[in-house]
Amino acid sequence: MTSIFGQLVIGPPGSGKTTFCDAMSKFLTKLGRTVAVINIDPANENMKYVPLVDISELIKHDEVMTTYRLGPNGALIYCMEFLEANVNWLIEKILNLKGYYLIIDCPGQVELYTHHKSISRIAERLEQNLVRLCCVQLIDSHHCSDPGKYLSSLMLCTSTMLHLGLPHINVLTKIDEMKKFSDRLAFNFEFYTEVLDLQYLLEKLNEDPFTSKYKKLNAALVSLVEDYSLVSFIPLDTSNQSLLLQVKNAVDKANGYIFGGNEPKDVQTLLACAVGAISETEKMSTIDNYL
Repeated sequence: MTSIFGQLVIGPPGSGKTTFCDAMSKFLTKLGRTVAVINIDPANENMKYVPLVDISELIKHDEVMTTYRLGPNGALIYCMEFLEANVNWLIEKILNLKGYYLIIDCPGQVELYTHHKSISRIAERLEQNLVRLCCVQLIDSHHCSDPGKYLSSLMLCTSTMLHLGLPHINVLTKIDEMKKFSDRLAFNFEFYTEVLDLQYLLEKLNEDPFTSKYKKLNAALVSLVEDYSLVSFIPLDTSNQSLLLQVKNAVDKANGYIFGGNEPKDVQTLLACAVGAISETEKMSTIDNYL
């Protein structure tokens, strides 16, 4: 049975998941891949793409809210649990997409990826059916402008990576908007992407009038992130083809697509050679244009 490869796109509300799915699908199509975008966010009302599989065919978020008198978040959890209970519906739809590369647009409720089990169990069932996914977690780059928000993002990424247990990359989105708050960055951009010595971040947290009230908690959280040492970020502006290529290369390495994808061998070889093709110097030169 041939493996199916793809991306599980997650991130908090407003991080740019739907925009990313649309941009990445178009970018991969230009490279010659046959792409299927799958929407499993029942509350997604502003899709820029046309999904080949849509959870609204199975369950509707607004109907759940009305029927069970639930709020938006409660209804979303219900929908994910319903999808988990009927995961064979999703598996059958995906297995009919042989030869396609999958981009799965997920809900934005972070609890679904930090401690709720439905998404991780759905991903596990897909893995059992040879669907090789890489989790792509999007974080708004604006969080870099505030030490507390940045630490919160690091905690979110660490927790998600441990909870889902999938090959995983983290992406800082909307770097094209960084000029608006570049004067509020306490460190150079590489500090935020490479997650360098967080003791410097701890100093900033302890200087802030609000976060300084929680010095012991700040130190414990920073220590936790450093102990696991899992998180780094790839910067992204979805209108920049070079940065999209960098994300694609990282995903292809993580889920094994460069070794077992459906592209002709000559294309696979070319893409394998392209992994890491953007040097650190070129990457930082590109970033400098945004600051």
